[in-house]
Amino acid sequence: MPTLAQVTAGDPNLELILKVLPALVVILLAAAICGRLALMMMQPRVLGEMVAGVLLGPTLFGQLFPEAQAAVFPAEVRPVLYVLSTIGLTLYMFLVGAGLGHGAEEPGQGRRAATLALAGIVPALVLGSCVGLLLWEMLSRPDVSRWEFALFVGGALSLTAFPMLARILYERGLENSPLGRLTLVAASIDDALAWCILAVLSAMHLNAGTGDALRTIALAALFAVVMLKVVAPLLRPLGESVARTGRIGPGAMYVVVIVPLTAGWLTDWIGVYAVFGGFIAGLAMPRDPAFRQALHGRMMDVVSTLLLPVFFAFSGLNTHLDGIAGGPMLLAFAAILAAGFCGKYFGCSLSMRALGFGWRESYAVGALMNARGLMILIFINIGLAQGMITEELFAILVLVAIVTTAGAMPLYKLALPERHERAHGSVPADRDPRSSEEQVEKSLSS
Repeated sequence: MPTLAQVTAGDPNLELILKVLPALVVILLAAAICGRLALMMMQPRVLGEMVAGVLLGPTLFGQLFPEAQAAVFPAEVRPVLYVLSTIGLTLYMFLVGAGLGHGAEEPGQGRRAATLALAGIVPALVLGSCVGLLLWEMLSRPDVSRWEFALFVGGALSLTAFPMLARILYERGLENSPLGRLTLVAASIDDALAWCILAVLSAMHLNAGTGDALRTIALAALFAVVMLKVVAPLLRPLGESVARTGRIGPGAMYVVVIVPLTAGWLTDWIGVYAVFGGFIAGLAMPRDPAFRQALHGRMMDVVSTLLLPVFFAFSGLNTHLDGIAGGPMLLAFAAILAAGFCGKYFGCSLSMRALGFGWRESYAVGALMNARGLMILIFINIGLAQGMITEELFAILVLVAIVTTAGAMPLYKLALPERHERAHGSVPADRDPRSSEEQVEKSLSS
């Protein structure tokens, strides 16, 4: 029986493939198992996949079986995982941007959504920035200014897991209710503003001089304008074609894939990371509901099943939870978690109450808006890759992502039990998450 060295002798590409494929198998198996366990505990699958990534990192797998982890994830495999995760994130943010089409359908809804969005982002941004100012000496890199560090922490805490929120509202039959539409619009505004903050921070950090930073910001703004004002109209016939046929043909799929990858390449060249380009490319896609449904049906399963678990694993390989052991670090984690929770949960809840909703509905929306899920992981991975944050802060914010995501559904159900929920929107039988095990998995898969 020939050894691996004999099989791959003289072919470094084959040698690399034989190392990458086992790593992918381990990643997908861990994601599948942990995702299933999360569903059994009535949590979203993405939470289990996030935990799987952490477990594959140095905290558990690397601690218990260091030689096995080194064999599964050798140094030469990690750049490949980084490339796959970047492609996955770019396409995922493209799908998120393409799915933002919830316009204000009632008089005054735009104003109310803007009010809720500001209540969701401003308190979390302010409280997070204040905590960041206090923890700068403990957690920041020496080449990052106090205000840059503070804004990064505040920006990360102001995010909302928009895709997860949208799926929960859909499965509960609330997506077309006043509460559901208001929450979806507000969450999309929150995330868009948070990505703008990150784009500005990236431009400032990656350029030594103010002039270079302003140039990067100006180019990013020009890119967004060109995509939304020039490219978007050119793509409208694509949406009309899909609306007529009900499907995206092979030729159209080339366009759909090339646009976000090209946009990601351009924004990487500009200096504001590929996911920003993917998100803007999604916003430039046709807004026709039939097109969005066909697009998600063709792409989301592949992106979420294959590429996103790679991203979670790559994040887990960079998560050193042992680095936040000890009293001071645990206090720092508690302070950041409290700032994020209070700013988002109570900010949104009080805003909803001021808009005329009852306390139950207000706290339910606060719970959903407080979940950060995958969005904060994307945010902090960019920060780590660009040298804006330390591994200790990265690990703390990973835990914040897990805790806030895990708390979303329990807090929502505590505030709005089903007997009260049905007063705000009907839950069709084919969406009822209790109807069967298959529906449970479907309702929580995002």
